[in-house]
Amino acid sequence: MYGDRQLPIPVADAMPKTTRRRLPRGLRFLIDTMLGATLMVAVHLFVIQVSIVKGNSMEPCLHDGDRLVVDRVSYNLADVHRGDVVVLRYPKNPSMDFVKRIVGVPGDRVAMQGGVLLVNGNRADDYGCIPDVENLPELQVPQGEFFVLGDNRPISCDSREFGLVPADLLKGKVRARFWPIATATVF
Repeated sequence: MYGDRQLPIPVADAMPKTTRRRLPRGLRFLIDTMLGATLMVAVHLFVIQVSIVKGNSMEPCLHDGDRLVVDRVSYNLADVHRGDVVVLRYPKNPSMDFVKRIVGVPGDRVAMQGGVLLVNGNRADDYGCIPDVENLPELQVPQGEFFVLGDNRPISCDSREFGLVPADLLKGKVRARFWPIATATVF
């Protein structure tokens, strides 16, 4: 005290000191690694997936060995569109994934005449596909199902072989090819 005046006590000194314990460096690294891995698994399971093309059924659009980014969320929020390239579970063995193009959505009439794809009576082969000389009688795609084809029609195992694809077998929409870098593309 100086005379009748008291000096103010600094706020930091007035508060009781608490000691914050720091985690050991190795434990902090382990926790951060586990959190990061959990986040990556959650993103892979629910948001995006990386897929590798196996086979030539989507040539010339996709090639064997291409690496794709698949959006697993968009079809929960928006409709499937004709022309989308999708990853789907093979209807005859759902443990296998296929990459195909949606050519018929619910309500569409799909046919092939002399290898020409017709959707609702109009030519629909504007994807740069390799045509097949096969004929397919017209069929109407019912609600909740899709007609898919590979772009390399002569060798593709698709809806002509395994039938229509139920919506619950669609895993997601292909958004990009990131490998090989020389052919990286956004779809």
